[in-house]
Amino acid sequence: MAVDYMVIAVYLAGMLAMGWWGMRRARSKSEFLVAGRRLGPALYSGTMAAIVLGGASTIGGVGLGYQYGLSGAWMVFTIGLGLLTLSVFFSARIARLKVYTVSEMLDLRYGGRAGLISGVVMWAYTLMLAVTSTIAYATIFDVLFDVDRTLAIVLGGSIVVAYSTLGGMWSITLTDMVQFVVKTIGVLLLLLPIAVIKAGGFSGMKAELPTSYFDPLGIGGETIFTYVLIYTFGMLIGQDIWQRVFTARSDRTARWGGTVAGTYCLVYALAGAVIGTAAKVLYPKLGSPDDAFATIVKDELPVGVRGLVLAAALAAVMSTSSGALIACATVANNDIWSRLRGIVRPSAQEHDEVRGNRAFILLMGVAVIGTAIALNNVVEALTVAYNLLVGGLLVPILGGLLWRRGTVQGALAAVVVGGVAVIGLMAAYGILANEPVYYGLLASLAAYAAVSLATRPTDEAVLTAWRERLAGRGNPELVSEPVPAPR
Repeated sequence: MAVDYMVIAVYLAGMLAMGWWGMRRARSKSEFLVAGRRLGPALYSGTMAAIVLGGASTIGGVGLGYQYGLSGAWMVFTIGLGLLTLSVFFSARIARLKVYTVSEMLDLRYGGRAGLISGVVMWAYTLMLAVTSTIAYATIFDVLFDVDRTLAIVLGGSIVVAYSTLGGMWSITLTDMVQFVVKTIGVLLLLLPIAVIKAGGFSGMKAELPTSYFDPLGIGGETIFTYVLIYTFGMLIGQDIWQRVFTARSDRTARWGGTVAGTYCLVYALAGAVIGTAAKVLYPKLGSPDDAFATIVKDELPVGVRGLVLAAALAAVMSTSSGALIACATVANNDIWSRLRGIVRPSAQEHDEVRGNRAFILLMGVAVIGTAIALNNVVEALTVAYNLLVGGLLVPILGGLLWRRGTVQGALAAVVVGGVAVIGLMAAYGILANEPVYYGLLASLAAYAAVSLATRPTDEAVLTAWRERLAGRGNPELVSEPVPAPR
């Protein structure tokens, strides 16, 4: 294991070094929060794929393959579908807005007053997303070093908080790109073929397992539909995803780079399911499906390769954790704290804004680590986060992009009614039930349409300003800070 430990140690040291390098580049709010909006296709595609393919997609995806066979790919597959939909239909318009948060977009579209309450919902989602990613360190570090759960969370979480606080989005972009390469090599190029060969190839797997393991719909139509509602729609509106769209250098980068990342997700989904299916052949009596990834890595891979694949799992968790952390801090600072204080900071105070956002990443990072230590049920926490996100924010966000008649009163009603409905239905049916997101989304849609039609249309001046921003004009950043030449 000494070689494996060395591989992991070099990887973690590299993450911290990139955080230090990113700190030297993050000189303005734009550089710190959205990498100066300068990412080209290669960086954009790699980092977008890295953030959406986290520990749940890697460890959880293999676990679903172990439990259901090839149809276990559907969870990660719906994530890829969501990213493809976002990239093809919405990313160019989102990138042209030149904002920093989803709530800023809502304020632009509806004329203000929608940002604070939507910011609170988005903050809760990003916080729980970061927490669930951080908890996953306990599983990985337990396999690596057999350490206590709390120590594992503190160790893994502290590394992410350190490089994220130092360089913001530049550090996260660089580390995510490395993580994307490590995941590609470790999972797709090494673990996948080795697992299939060890299980006797596809013919051997078919001979050992029931035919249901090779049924594309074996996981169940209702489950697939729920995945689409939660993950495909969640990809369209999450702050962690939008903040990556904001980093794109151009409309074309956002559209085609995201399309490449989404396609990569589809391949990754199938790979995870196949690895899990192979693990079922090799270890038919595991106590938990989520143990499949760690077990097959520990028992079937040679020294050195095992370290690289475990680094790939660590990379998957870190990429999602860091993306959720900076999103959580951005929302907390720009959408909640600044609004509550009633302060509009002068755009000239770039250095102060960087310092303020850096402080919020550190503060939110400590909160995430503390919550992760106290929390036990990861699945329930993540379900609550996605139910609130989709039930409360999907309708006003997509409505603002697609329906001219939507009003700020309708948007607020959709957030409140959808959010309350989801919470009430989770209390009635259970957190893991499908009904909360189904009926919460319908309630949000009904409230948005009814209240929007019952109130005065959005002022024409607001809509004109909105259309100007969608067209890439009327952008205050063009005045407040120079746009560097693309590199």
